Amino acid sequence: MSERAAPHYCPYCGDEDLVPEEGAAVKGLGYPWSCFSCARVFRVTYVGLRSASLSSDSTPSRPPEG
Repeated sequence: MSERAAPHYCPYCGDEDLVPEEGAAVKGLGYPWSCFSCARVFRVTYVGLRSASLSSDSTPSRPPEG
């Protein structure tokens, strides 16, 4: 599997015009991506898996909405 997974949308403006930003990756922070639409440079990183605690009815517990 490649270390670089391409984002499909800019997290700021939602545009799809993204290119890898020149620059080296920082271990644990991922690679930088540049959006031509809003001129922002950002990183997308993998944090981990959330452990789903199961309640008695076998559905994942969720925080209350509101």
